[in-house]
Formats: sequence, C-alpha cells, structure tokens
Amino acid sequence: MRRGMSRMGAAMVAGLLLAAGITGCGGAEPEPRELAAPVALPTDESVEAPADQPSEAPPGVEAMGVAPSVKASPTAGPTAKPKPKPTRTAAGPLTTPKPPTETRVPPPPPKPAPSGCQPTYKGTQATRSQVKAALGDAAARTYWPTSAPDIAIPLSLLKATAWQESGWQSNIVACDGGIGLMQIMPATADWMNQRFGQSYDIGDYRDNAYLGANYLAWLTKYIGDMYFESDYRLDASLCTDELNSCLLNAIISAYNYGHNAVAREGEPLTIPNPQYVRNVRALMTECVCLTY
Repeated sequence: MRRGMSRMGAAMVAGLLLAAGITGCGGAEPEPRELAAPVALPTDESVEAPADQPSEAPPGVEAMGVAPSVKASPTAGPTAKPKPKPTRTAAGPLTTPKPPTETRVPPPPPKPAPSGCQPTYKGTQATRSQVKAALGDAAARTYWPTSAPDIAIPLSLLKATAWQESGWQSNIVACDGGIGLMQIMPATADWMNQRFGQSYDIGDYRDNAYLGANYLAWLTKYIGDMYFESDYRLDASLCTDELNSCLLNAIISAYNYGHNAVAREGEPLTIPNPQYVRNVRALMTECVCLTY
C-alpha cells in the first residue's frame, strides 16, 4: 500500500509471470528492490457514515422488521414489477470523471525505502491455514452495507494481493513501514479506523487482512463513483488490453500507488504502475496460494 513496485512482488512472482520482460505502457517504473525471499509459512493446518461500518452479516435485515402485508384492491390494476437496476453498458471509464463522493481520503503513500534495505520480522508468523481463513473472512464481509452493499472484494484478489505484497508473511515489516501480510501502512490503518469507526489492530493478522480488504473496498467506492457511474463490479471480463479499461485494474494500481495517482478530478483514469497490476492479475489465476 505504497508508491513503487511491490515490496515482495519482484522476489516472488518473477518466475511465475510471463518471462519478466513485460514492459509497462507510459514509461518505465522504479527498479524493484532486492528484498529477502519470504520465509516458508508454517503449514499446520471520524466517522462520516456510521451506517457504512463493515459488517460480517448482510446489511441490517433484522432491523428492518417484517414488511406490512398488502391486500389486493378490487379497483387496482396489475401490480407493477420493480424495475431492474440499470447496468452500465459503456466500455471503459468515463473520460471526464465525476467529482468524488468520498471527500475524506487516506494519507499519501510514503517515500520509497532506501535501496538495499532488508525487511525485518516481528512476533510469531501465522500459519498458512490461519492466513487462508483470515482472507476468507475478510472477503465475506460487507464493507458498505448502506450506500453500496453490492461492493464485494473477490477472494482471489485478496489472496493475490497479499501474496504480491508479503508472500502471506503476517509478521513481516518492510523498510518503508508496511506491516503484515497485506503491508498496511500505520497511517492508513489509523485513517481507516477513524473513517469506519473500527479499532483494527494492524499487528493482528486477522485485522490486517480486514484492513487490506477494507482499503480495497474504499478504493472501489471512490474510483467506481468517479469513473464507472457506481458500477462496482470487479470482474476481469470487463477488462480489455488497455490497463485503464476496468475498475479491477484501477483499484489494484491504487492499492500500490495511492488513490491520487490513479484517480484525479478532471483527469482520465491513469495506471502508473502497469507491472504491479499485471503481477496481481496473473496471481489471481496462477498463484500457488490459490490452492492453499
């Protein structure tokens, strides 16, 4: 969750992806840092809108109560069927975005860490099965139950992002300050806790997974409202060869480079880190972590 190539991506996906010779469109990216290879995971198996706090259950169905019964009227005509929610048919994002609906935004990403710096490890590393369960729980949550209940973060995206960022190492601390399996910046965690009225502990692997998913959900809302007319589908089938063609690529890019590098008022959608996006997209279908 910071500017530059993934902390762990260069070490972990170089052998996986398309022969590492892929070049990004729109200029060269920063050189990847040499980081320590991930250690093997243990294998024993201000709140603006309080109603949009993440929820483990579907949006407040119980609080709605029982719907009143409706008796047929002899003079009434045929019951009108509800209109289906309109689906967006335009290809790609809006050229001129709408103003953002979220005005409180995360802090900017930190400066790149010094070259040659090695990550450190703190505490006990969660097992592979523990991380898998945490990511599954995070993907099952509803993060915008009132204003955008249809926002869902695919489990494959969470698994791939966590693998790209840390290799699922829950106790890793990067040189730039990123913590845990999804490399959450402390300032970003503080902002999300305030925005959603939560108290996630960045050092707990489960809360770390929730923070990563929550940030992806916020990016989906922010960029989806600006460029995709509130169509929040994170569907790879909506993407074309142009990296700025779909919301999925945009939020992957923004997770790494920050929202303001991707979505700016009055400017077209931008993907400043094409190699990172390609890495995560490939991991979504080819990562060994998908079999865990």
